[in-house]
Amino acid sequence: MRTISGAVVGMHILRTDEARFAELPDYPFSPRWAEVQDGLRMHYVDEGPQAANPVVMIHGEPTWSYLWRHMIPVIANNGYRVLAPDLIGFGKSDKPSNPLDYTYDRHMQWLTQWMLSLDLRKVTLVCQNWGSLLGLQLAARHPDRIDRIIVGNGRLPTGNSNPPTAAALWRVFSLHSPWFPVSHLVQLGTDRSLSRGELAAYEAPFPSHAHKAGARGFPRLLPRMPNDHVSELYRDAWAALEQWRKPFVTCFSNGDPITRGADRDLQRRIPGAHGQPHITLQGGHFLQEDAPLDFARVILDACRCVMAA
Repeated sequence: MRTISGAVVGMHILRTDEARFAELPDYPFSPRWAEVQDGLRMHYVDEGPQAANPVVMIHGEPTWSYLWRHMIPVIANNGYRVLAPDLIGFGKSDKPSNPLDYTYDRHMQWLTQWMLSLDLRKVTLVCQNWGSLLGLQLAARHPDRIDRIIVGNGRLPTGNSNPPTAAALWRVFSLHSPWFPVSHLVQLGTDRSLSRGELAAYEAPFPSHAHKAGARGFPRLLPRMPNDHVSELYRDAWAALEQWRKPFVTCFSNGDPITRGADRDLQRRIPGAHGQPHITLQGGHFLQEDAPLDFARVILDACRCVMAA
């Protein structure tokens, strides 16, 4: 464990030792880093031709870029530049130790700074789970940089309706349970049995309770009431997305109790979703683990369809 003293005023920053990520199964990618705030580093994977159009994959909770490991080479080998950031508090990225440091505004600031620092344009945005809360807002605020969106098992709630029971229980557990077994939680959201090495890879970013502050605090990004601060931000994003006419594809699984039905809402409300080949795959919440090649094929088909048009 490393502590980065004085890196960000008012924040106590932890940095996971790189040795914990040695010899992870199916994760041969060279680490890349971007400073998203003074002294605060965001890690990301960057594979494929650097001059190619980028495919940006945003993970959710409590995972990291390791989640995309089976899909990254497939898409990169088809001629695209594939980027998968670790959100601050996750993976190899730096981790403020106070859960209250992880506000929605800060997550958006960090992710936006990462995208702008790399000057990413003509982006195919792929987001899943809690990553959709950030990714869809990113697209709404920077539509000139995003060419198409693919959402897998994600949603953008506004607090106007009660959350699914599974999501409400997850919030209570994350914020209050003294026990937060990351790998076990990932396994609960995956139909297939993860190997011992894969389970260890999901634990690798979190050598202590303090390192899990970001993962435990993510449910605070979900609005509970229509007048929550984040509710207003999500409504602003929805207003932009309801004018979105670029391609918008949903790729959900048939076994996810958290986001079930959200695909139909996205398809109905977003103009760019009309007429697109929306897909339902076999699997649990983490469809990157249960159907990675099928999910990758959906992304490639979406990119090629637009190129052909």
